[in-house]
Amino acid sequence: MASTEVERAFAKTPVGRIHYAEVGTGDPVLFLHQTPRSWDEFRDVIPRVAAGGYRAIAMDTIGFGDSDKPDEPSSLPLFGNGVIGLMDALGIDRAHLVGHHTGGVVAVEVAGSHPERVRKLVLSGTTCPDEEGRKREWPTIDEVEVKADGSHLTELWQKREWFYPKDQPELLTRFVIDALKRGLDRVEDGHSAVNAFHMEDRLPNITGPVRLICGSEDWAAKPDQEKLLRYLPQADYVEVEGGMIPLDEQMPERFAELVLEFLDRAD
Repeated sequence: MASTEVERAFAKTPVGRIHYAEVGTGDPVLFLHQTPRSWDEFRDVIPRVAAGGYRAIAMDTIGFGDSDKPDEPSSLPLFGNGVIGLMDALGIDRAHLVGHHTGGVVAVEVAGSHPERVRKLVLSGTTCPDEEGRKREWPTIDEVEVKADGSHLTELWQKREWFYPKDQPELLTRFVIDALKRGLDRVEDGHSAVNAFHMEDRLPNITGPVRLICGSEDWAAKPDQEKLLRYLPQADYVEVEGGMIPLDEQMPERFAELVLEFLDRAD
C-alpha cells in the first residue's frame, strides 16, 4: 500500500513560490481549493486518494495559504499560471485535476487553456460564470471591517457559519485560519476573480472526461450544474445528499471515493 504520510514543500514558479502538500505515488492528481482556503481543505482527502494508487498533490493557489502573495490583481489567468508553474516545477507533463468551488473554475481555466496538460477533470461545487452567470448577483461573503477589539473575527465566523454543518465547528476554525492567511483586506479577491471570468471561452476546449460533483445543500453551485452539463455533454454528474459548500471537508471519505471511482474508470 502507498504511504499516506503527507509531505509539504515549496516550489519556485514564474508567478512566485507555491506551497503544496503531496502523498503517494502513481499518476498525479492535483487538487485545487476554494476561496479563501488552502491545501488544508483536502488534508483528509489526499491520503485516501494516495491509498488508491495515485500521487495526490494539494496546492495553495498563488496568493493563498502559504504561497507567495503577488501585488498584481487576482485573476483566473494568474491562478492558472500558478498551476502550470507548479506542474512544471514538479516535472509533471499531465495531471488529473480536482477543483472545488473556486478551484473548479481554476481547473476549467487550466484545462481550457492547456488541454494537453490535463487528463481527467473533476469539478466539485463549481459555478459557471459565463455571460449569463456574470449577471448573477452574489452577496459579499467574507468582507469584514477590522476592529481593535477583535470582534470582526466573530463577525467573519457568523457570516460563514450557515455554510457549515453545525456538528463540525473545527471546519469553520480551519476556514478562519486560512482567511487570515489571505489577509482580510483581500479576502474577497478570489470571488471577484471568478465573477469576472469568461468561462464560456474555456469550456468548449475541454473534450476529455469530466465528472461534476455537487452537494444537495450547496446553494451557490447547485443552480449551475445543469448549465455545466450543457457545456460539457461528456460529463457525468453526482449529487451528494446532505453535502454543503465545504463538501470535500464535510465528507472526505465520500469525496475521495467519488474521485477514485472516476479516475479508475476506463474511458
